[in-house]
Amino acid sequence: MTQEAFAILGLGNEQNRPETMEQLLASVALVLPMLDVIPNAAIFIKDLQARYVMANHTLVQRCGLKQLQPLLGRTSAEVFPEQLGPGYTEQDRRVLEQGLVLEDQLELHLYGSREPGWCLTHKRPLYNRFGEIIGLVGISVDLQSASDTHPAYERLAAVDEHIRTHFHRRISLSELTRIAGISVAQLERYCKRVFHLTPRQMIQKVRLEHAHRLLHSDLPITDVALQCGYTDHSAFTRQFKASTGFTPRQYRQATAHR
Repeated sequence: MTQEAFAILGLGNEQNRPETMEQLLASVALVLPMLDVIPNAAIFIKDLQARYVMANHTLVQRCGLKQLQPLLGRTSAEVFPEQLGPGYTEQDRRVLEQGLVLEDQLELHLYGSREPGWCLTHKRPLYNRFGEIIGLVGISVDLQSASDTHPAYERLAAVDEHIRTHFHRRISLSELTRIAGISVAQLERYCKRVFHLTPRQMIQKVRLEHAHRLLHSDLPITDVALQCGYTDHSAFTRQFKASTGFTPRQYRQATAHR
């Protein structure tokens, strides 16, 4: 999905790079109607100030808007809830200033109901023909339901259940392969096909979901980390911030003011 979308946008060929953002947008405008009919992916282009200059209809809806125009010229921090928006903008600035490329970043996004849900985000800088960054392009694809028709589904359902039962402690890949009765390579491949996540992302997702719930309580953050399987408090903070844009403490403070 991601590579195809980038190809549709005409962003994969260095020879076709525009000189300016204006030239890029003029060419993308021709394919925007095609991007508007993709319901499970938010697609966007931002300028050097991390402001939206193009977005498909799915993203417009998830920002609580009916038309594209009010979204243009604004950053994620200005249009998304305070629990999510600032983190997206901070991520954008790293892409724009450092040339960071994000692939399969598991993070929270807003679904059509305006409720947060999981997605896999991809972002990359946009270069002009002179090798200068002129903006960024991004796609956030909704995490799909498990493919229960896959032949390996039953084995992997047991893996998923094991993760959900034992996420509070260290879980090794060898442990999961024994449960599924397959090799590490097969486990990685089948998990991507069935759950659309790697085994490590599956563990991370369950832990972070539990952390979100616990952070709405008065439990000390160190205890939250331990109960979610993180013996290293800094590792918990890094992963939590990567998925939400906030440290656990900042997230707790933000949600307390809702």
